[in-house]
Amino acid sequence: MNQGRRDVFQAIADPVRRDILSLLAQQELQVSSIADQFEISRPAISKHLKILNECGLLSYQKRGRERYCRIQPESLKEVSDWINTYQSLLEDKLDQFESYLHQFKANQQPNE
Repeated sequence: MNQGRRDVFQAIADPVRRDILSLLAQQELQVSSIADQFEISRPAISKHLKILNECGLLSYQKRGRERYCRIQPESLKEVSDWINTYQSLLEDKLDQFESYLHQFKANQQPNE
């Protein structure tokens, strides 16, 4: 594994970056419009955008003097694939819990 390259998991670990992705999932936005949504400095937002770009989660498109950011949702497939590997495990655990609850309920004696 290349330790120098950021990955998608590192990018989505930060709540500000997740919020940026949520904004971009709704529409393309200018960098300044993104920055206006947060109470942190513009250089801090630029750093977050740079990380998202390095991870392939967003791309830039220049229109005149403005740069617009666009989400690249296909890059989230890696996260989706990873989560899906644990989906059956989670479902098995929930099924076991449901069976336990049914068994517990069946074993309860009515109060007299």
